[in-house]
Amino acid sequence: MPNLIMSILIAVVITILLLAVVPVSGGHINPVISFSAALVGIISMSRAIIYIVAQCLGAILGALALRAVVSSSIEDTFSLGGCTVTIIAPGPNGPVTKGLETAQALWLEIFCTFVFLFASIWMAYDHRQAKALGHVTVLSIVGVVLGLLVFISTTVTAKKGYGGAGINPARCLGPAIIRGGHLWDGHWIFWVGPTIGCVAFYVYTKIIPSKHFLAEYGFKHDFVGVVKALSNV
Repeated sequence: MPNLIMSILIAVVITILLLAVVPVSGGHINPVISFSAALVGIISMSRAIIYIVAQCLGAILGALALRAVVSSSIEDTFSLGGCTVTIIAPGPNGPVTKGLETAQALWLEIFCTFVFLFASIWMAYDHRQAKALGHVTVLSIVGVVLGLLVFISTTVTAKKGYGGAGINPARCLGPAIIRGGHLWDGHWIFWVGPTIGCVAFYVYTKIIPSKHFLAEYGFKHDFVGVVKALSNV
């Protein structure tokens, strides 16, 4: 599918999903958001774990539902919407591996996760921003940013076999469990990369000026704060 069309569809779908689930969970449909929110201190780590488990179960059920309704040719072409770094394709002298190098894919995951968090945490979870712009505008921007990141990651690499930045480990896990096969090749990248991106973003929040909104609102679940509190018990 043309990258631009795919990215636009992703932006629209993610925006709709976020608007649908904001009243329920605050828009937590992605382990990246939940884990980063726990590190920053917006939610507790225990709540983040519950959210992440639910997101992974939802991804598995979604992959099962998708497999039940799509044709086998569409399933083969799009791998149930799973995340791929490489694929095995037929070649003139037998099967060949097409895709992206491991290091490049990992760096893309880290970079795209950081940029995604910069847009979502700083806007959707900044009380001042959300109030000034409104939830519809903020969540629309988050969806557009995600679509842009997918477009950029697939365009700059231009590698067949690479499905673009995952930025959502749960979405990668569901199809991998249901379909298996090549979806497990390099699957760890879609967990390790976002995790490093979340930690990098958290470190960034700790070195910015103290007058930023984090200090003003004093999120009590901040990771370092919780560790200090436990060490004093």
